[in-house]
Amino acid sequence: MILEKVGAGNIIYELRKKIQQAQAELTALGEPVSDIPELVETANLIRSNEYLQKANLKQNELLATYEKYSEALEELLSTVFEIQNDLKEIVKEQSSLISKPKRTSTKRKTKNTKK
Repeated sequence: MILEKVGAGNIIYELRKKIQQAQAELTALGEPVSDIPELVETANLIRSNEYLQKANLKQNELLATYEKYSEALEELLSTVFEIQNDLKEIVKEQSSLISKPKRTSTKRKTKNTKK
């Protein structure tokens, strides 16, 4: 029985040594650092880069859409100018027809003047 106690004592002693060593290492670590500036800065740069990529993609899409929009507006404006010119020609033709009355026999009425 004494040998068993001595053997058990050695195991307990070894375990106690390991516990003390682990506690010392844990104490050496110190308090946890809430923010590691380098990691926070890097993470922020990564997020910022992802945002800028998405924003750039959307801006490119927006520019392409504006380009198509302006081309459509230019085409529409060109059509409107063509219509305007056509209408001017029609008005000129109609006004020339109105200003040239057909002269059949025209008699002037004379006014009777009272004395």
